[in-house]
Amino acid sequence: MKRVVVTGIGAITPIGKNIEEYWTGLKSGTSGSDWITRFDAEKFKTRFACEIKNYNSVDYFDRKESRKLDVYAQYALISVAEAMNDSGLGHEKIDKDQAGVIWASGIGGIETFLNEIAGFVTGDGVPRFSPFFIPKMISDIAAGHISIKYGFQGPNYGTVSACASSTHAIIDAFNLIKLGKAKLFITGGSEAAITQAGIGGFNSMQAMSTNNEEYKNASRPMDLNRDGFVMGEGGGALILEDYEHAKARGAKIYCEICGTGMTADAYHITAPHPEGIGAYKVMKIALEESGLRKKDIDYINVHGTATPLGDISETRAIVNLFGEHAYKMNISATKSMTGHLLGAAGAIEAIAAILAMQNNIVPPTINQSTPDPNIDQKLNLTVNSAQEREITSAISNTFGFGGHNASIIIKKI
Repeated sequence: MKRVVVTGIGAITPIGKNIEEYWTGLKSGTSGSDWITRFDAEKFKTRFACEIKNYNSVDYFDRKESRKLDVYAQYALISVAEAMNDSGLGHEKIDKDQAGVIWASGIGGIETFLNEIAGFVTGDGVPRFSPFFIPKMISDIAAGHISIKYGFQGPNYGTVSACASSTHAIIDAFNLIKLGKAKLFITGGSEAAITQAGIGGFNSMQAMSTNNEEYKNASRPMDLNRDGFVMGEGGGALILEDYEHAKARGAKIYCEICGTGMTADAYHITAPHPEGIGAYKVMKIALEESGLRKKDIDYINVHGTATPLGDISETRAIVNLFGEHAYKMNISATKSMTGHLLGAAGAIEAIAAILAMQNNIVPPTINQSTPDPNIDQKLNLTVNSAQEREITSAISNTFGFGGHNASIIIKKI
C-alpha cells in the first residue's frame, strides 16, 4: 500500500480569499458573518450569511468564461489554481494519465438552476433555456473543468454526500493513490448556495440560525444559545500525492493522511443519532487504519455546525471513544468563523487542521458565552481564542444529511 501525503493547498473562504488570509482569519477568530448582499433577503427568516467578501468573477475570469461557470465552479477553479501553484506541479513534467481529479459539491449549481427556472416561469411559456444550463448546474462539472484546465486524464468524478461530500472526495483520492491507481489527485470541494432557494430551503427545515439581531455572532457551535448553522460559501483544494512520487520530485510535504473512516447513521434523514453512534464508529475506523493510539491525537476539528442536536451527539461520540484522553485534546469548530460551507466544509476544515499542525496553533471556537450543560464541560473547546500547542496528529470530522459520516486523520511526517 502506498503512503499518501498533501503537497499543496488552496482556499477561497468567507474569512480569506487565499490560504494566507484564511489562516490569519482562523487564528484571530474572525467572524465571516454579515448581511446577505447577493439578493434582497428582507422577507426571509435569515437575512445574514458568510459570503465571500467583495467577490467579482472578473477578478479571476474573463467575462466570456465566467458566463459559462456557475459560482460554485468558479470557487473550485480559484482554490485549485492556488493549490497547484503551491504544489509546484504546474511547473513540472508529470504523467497526466496518473493524475486525477475528485471534486465535491453537495448542491452544485443551484444559482444557475434557480435563474433558469425563474426565467422560464416568468416568461411567455416558450422554453428558452441557455445551452449552458445543464453544464453549469450539474455537481460533477467542476471536476470536469479542473481536469480540462490541467490536462489530468486519470480518474475524474464528483462526490455528493451533503456536508460530508468533500471529505469523501479526499478519502476516495487517498484510497486510489494507496492502491496504486494514480500518483496524484486534485481533490476538495466548493459550494455557492447563498441564494433565495438555499436560504429559504434551509429556513423551512429550521436548520439555520435566525438570530438576525446578533448576526455577527450567530454561528455558535457548542454554546447553549445556538439556534442552527450559518450558511457559508467558497472552496478548498488539496493536492494528494504518492509519498514516493512527492519525494522524488522534491515536493514540499505538509502532512501525511494516515487514516480514514466512512459510516452511516442509518437513523434519520437530517437528525444525527442522539448517542453519536455513527460519529463514534467513523472516528474509530479512521483511528484503526492510521495505526495511531488514542493518546496520539492532539486536535479534532469537529463538524460542529451549531445545531442543537448535532453538537451534543458529536461531543458524546468523542468522549465515548477517547475516554480520559478526550479532555487532553483540543477541540474546535471553525464553522463558528467560516459558517457552514456544506459540501465544501470538509475540504476547508481539513486545510484548517493542516494549518493548525503546521503552525502549532489551534484555531478557536468563537461566539462562546454560555456553556451548554448537555456538552461535557471538561472538554477543551478552545473557547474564543486560539491556543498554542504542539500538534502531531489531528482528526477532521464531517457529517451530512442522510446520515453520512466521514473522518480523516493527518499526521506530521
